[in-house]
Amino acid sequence: MDLSKIKMVVTDMDGTLLNSNHQVSDHFFDLFKSLKTQGIIFVAASGRQYNSIIDKLDSIKDDIIVIAENGGFAMKQNTELLATPLEQQHVNDILKALNQIPNIHPVLCGKHKAYLTGKSNKFISKLAEYYTEFEIIDDLSSFESELIKIAIYHFESSEQHIYPFVKHFESDLKVKVSGENWLDISNRNAHKGYALEKVMKTYNLKSDEVMVFGDYNNDLEMLALSDYGFAMENAHPNVKKAAKYSTLSNDENGVEHILKLLIK
Repeated sequence: MDLSKIKMVVTDMDGTLLNSNHQVSDHFFDLFKSLKTQGIIFVAASGRQYNSIIDKLDSIKDDIIVIAENGGFAMKQNTELLATPLEQQHVNDILKALNQIPNIHPVLCGKHKAYLTGKSNKFISKLAEYYTEFEIIDDLSSFESELIKIAIYHFESSEQHIYPFVKHFESDLKVKVSGENWLDISNRNAHKGYALEKVMKTYNLKSDEVMVFGDYNNDLEMLALSDYGFAMENAHPNVKKAAKYSTLSNDENGVEHILKLLIK
């Protein structure tokens, strides 16, 4: 494995760079200094809200690229690189379908703020980990401002209890099981692969110059863009099958393990 050409490192957050307590290790920040010294660009690519990603990486926020909302929105410092919103008619159709699904918690995701109803205090406390900026509103169907995606949460399983009811949207939209409890619906081009491809073109990078880490289905498109795609030990079976390489789990600093080899 020749890593000498790598000019960009791209990593998912939850289940990948973050441990099970949703923390970034101090070791990563030490390694980041070496990446920066060597001129290697770092990209955080997550289903999380932009503000939530920045909150986790605050000390290096001015030196990184952030791909948020599963690729629907991307920023570098204060410059917007990409925004791929949902059409209002699609928003209306999705919300109508979601009204038929029991025990779910929909979230309307704008560029910098999320919107939800206040029906479940238990869910609101869970949401705060992923969306640091949010607002409680009375009626989701009355919201008419621009949205990047609609995220839906189920306390047991998004794959079992949400996906079967919304998979019919896949002909027109991107429907992604993005975590054990989360499912995201967005514009067809609002995915991590589309956003990363735009970033790679901006920096004129080829597949053998980019290293990618991921653990869940929403990482598949960006893993496909790299000759050095790594699946975490804790990754979904689909990701392990698709990735060319593997590393340790997120609780064993799997990303840092490979970054040490890259820096050497």
